[in-house]
Amino acid sequence: MVRCIRTTGLAVIATMVAGCAATGASAPVRAQGQATQAASPSVASPSAASPEPSTPPPAGSPAQVEAVLRKMSLEEKVGQLFMPVLYGPAADTSSPENRARYGVDTPAKMIEKYRPGGVILFPWANNVKGVRQVVALTNGLQKASPKIPLLVGADQENGRVSRLAPLVTDMPGASVIGSTGDPSLARKAAKVTGTELKALGINLDFAPVADVNVNPRNPVIGPRAYGSNPKKVAPMVAAAVEGFHDAGIASTAKHFPGHGDTNVDSHTGLPVIQHSLAQWEKLDAPPFAAAIGADVDAIMSAHVVMPKLDPSGDPATLSKPILTGLLRDKLGFDGVVSTDALDMAGVRKKYGDAQVAVRAVQAGVDILLMPPNYSAAYNGVLSAVKSGKISRARLDQSVRRVLKLKFNRGLLVKAPVADPDEAERVLRSPEHRKVARLIDSRAR
Repeated sequence: MVRCIRTTGLAVIATMVAGCAATGASAPVRAQGQATQAASPSVASPSAASPEPSTPPPAGSPAQVEAVLRKMSLEEKVGQLFMPVLYGPAADTSSPENRARYGVDTPAKMIEKYRPGGVILFPWANNVKGVRQVVALTNGLQKASPKIPLLVGADQENGRVSRLAPLVTDMPGASVIGSTGDPSLARKAAKVTGTELKALGINLDFAPVADVNVNPRNPVIGPRAYGSNPKKVAPMVAAAVEGFHDAGIASTAKHFPGHGDTNVDSHTGLPVIQHSLAQWEKLDAPPFAAAIGADVDAIMSAHVVMPKLDPSGDPATLSKPILTGLLRDKLGFDGVVSTDALDMAGVRKKYGDAQVAVRAVQAGVDILLMPPNYSAAYNGVLSAVKSGKISRARLDQSVRRVLKLKFNRGLLVKAPVADPDEAERVLRSPEHRKVARLIDSRAR
């Protein structure tokens, strides 16, 4: 059942969200380019830093979240906003890539140095080689972050974007699931994928895609979307979110405010979408509203320009009118907002890497995903907070959201330890392969 969020002025969206009868409503793709070599970092040791005073907690903030927040130094708070790629198959593997980007050799040492809020795994970073290897890696990464467990993310949409293949069940992609017209199958598929990711020690999936593929020439979304009709895509997205929650992991709807009507790939360029507010409400918003109604944990921004929603020319990732005005104020979302990968060309057209990170936080972002120059981005945000360009209250807002996501998924106090024997039993199990065959048999 999708929970309704009442929002003035968006009645058109409510009619498209399953279960909503009243007025109201309730985006990675990864850049393939190499990251820029990081400058020498100037990170103060978190263990030596005195905790910074926190802003008063908002009503309803869990006591455990506030207790953790009160003990965090400024450097640790800034660290929670980052989710980098770390290189190597094990937490203690030395890699020249880690040395170039982070000034240390191993993933474990990077985590000790910067205290990031999470990490994201990719095959091209040598993170994914076998079931037992991934379990050992995720357990090792968590061990390196004893104070606050990590979000361990993966970009596992299934279909065309399947970063854990061939370890996980070969589940049909969104367009195949969408063609069945049965949201329960989207839920089953997400539960299978979420269960397998959790067995590997991965607790956050950057899925489902909530874009509506209204442009058949779209080079980046296409079959990654559930379809081209927002009325049919919205319940699929909500069901997928619920399926991930059934499995006990966090889910991310992407790419807000919508990447479906473009013929430019934001990995290599900056797409411009000329949707008016009315068109956006009708075409792009319903699946995101549905995801919010299903209590989605996070929403990923898109590196697209929508000049009729924000005339500044900035991509949505850096747009306060879009991320705060539309997503938070109009759609009522108070979960985690993540950027799409910050090494993509679409977000690096106008600003340097440090300024991109600062502007993203100012726009309403909580997680800075894959910054290409980590030191520049980290020190840029840290300096912006120290100077008041980003207020302490604004920083605490984001840290609270990240900590609350961890609390909601049982990750705040102690990270679960993945079991390699259990993972080998669960992944590609006969039961899971049966779900994949069922979906294929229903596809039209």
